[in-house]
Amino acid sequence: MAMNTRKGFRFTTYEAPDQTPFEKLFEIFQELITHTSGDVEEALDWLRELDKEYELTDDDYTIDDFIEDLKAKGYIREEFDTDNPEGGQGEEGDEEGPRGGILSITAKLERMLRQRALDQIFGKLKRSGAGNHRTGKSGRGDEHTGEFREYRFGDALEHISMTESLKNAQVNHGLDSFSLNEDDLVVEDTQHKAQMSTVLMIDISHSMILYGEDRITPAKKVAMALAELITTRYPKDTLDILVFGNDAWPIPIKDLPYLKVGPYHTNTVAGLQLAMDMLRRKRNTNKQIFMITDGKPSCLRLPNGDYYKNSVGLDDYIVEKCYAMAQQARKLHIPITTFMIAQDPYLMQFVREFTQANRGKAFYTGLKGLGEMIFEDYEQNRKRRIKG
Repeated sequence: MAMNTRKGFRFTTYEAPDQTPFEKLFEIFQELITHTSGDVEEALDWLRELDKEYELTDDDYTIDDFIEDLKAKGYIREEFDTDNPEGGQGEEGDEEGPRGGILSITAKLERMLRQRALDQIFGKLKRSGAGNHRTGKSGRGDEHTGEFREYRFGDALEHISMTESLKNAQVNHGLDSFSLNEDDLVVEDTQHKAQMSTVLMIDISHSMILYGEDRITPAKKVAMALAELITTRYPKDTLDILVFGNDAWPIPIKDLPYLKVGPYHTNTVAGLQLAMDMLRRKRNTNKQIFMITDGKPSCLRLPNGDYYKNSVGLDDYIVEKCYAMAQQARKLHIPITTFMIAQDPYLMQFVREFTQANRGKAFYTGLKGLGEMIFEDYEQNRKRRIKG
């Protein structure tokens, strides 16, 4: 006699995942090290303060034990001054400890911070096998669609479906005298695979830490997450990252955890010039620029090397140069997507006109949801073919 079993949802009291003392502290430490731009000593000082307030450790597992585990697991390393191998006698919390060692994070932790940023911002995305994305347009390519069409001159021989073609020959000419001609041939359709070259511009002007709000850390997390996304899911795509203040310069992905704001104005024109120079070198690929900024353009470098700066309102000379760069990018078929972290009406008007000059896109956002917006826009842009 068959037994009926009842299936359905079963609700139980939430139980926190079972974590070791190291794992609990490591979660907090990774967040702190991102905020301190890779400064291990400062992150550990913050961790000690949190330990005093929330009793994160006990006598069985102390902060010192945690530091030794970080070293043993290869997340941080201790470097010694070769001119003073015996070490100094600094006090606890100084940059140089009792043995004179300077703590720094390793490449292993740099990679883990990028993965953590990806998980935090975009969710746990599964790694795709080939790492490519379709354009949604059929034609000559190497991604099979499962659909068939008639043979056209120039189709590759390996795309001819012999089974379907032989069936057509039998239907068209009968079984008695086998004949196969061009009209019988059937080709399995394929799709183009889009490749995307992206330059991410990050504003590191002083305003990114003004007004009591840390804006650089979320921007840094977005950059790390985007880098990890492209590396793991779309390996044929490219991502270049540049920062812009008084000038603009590229930074390698591995340096993202150490990114800091400087005492700079905002030279948007220099950032756009460098971004377009980077993209000009990319061949046979779709191209785009993402720009994360919170402030108005306030600086230009003149041909003689001097800086022209004006932080009061929107300077017409600087603004017109920005519009000209937006138009130049449009002529090169490079769309610019601006993520504006500020909500000042006059700045939003500037971004609207800048976006119109480029025929790009703009998002007016706070820090919350910035990563999700960039991810969705990146995915959407990859689904359409950008002519260039």
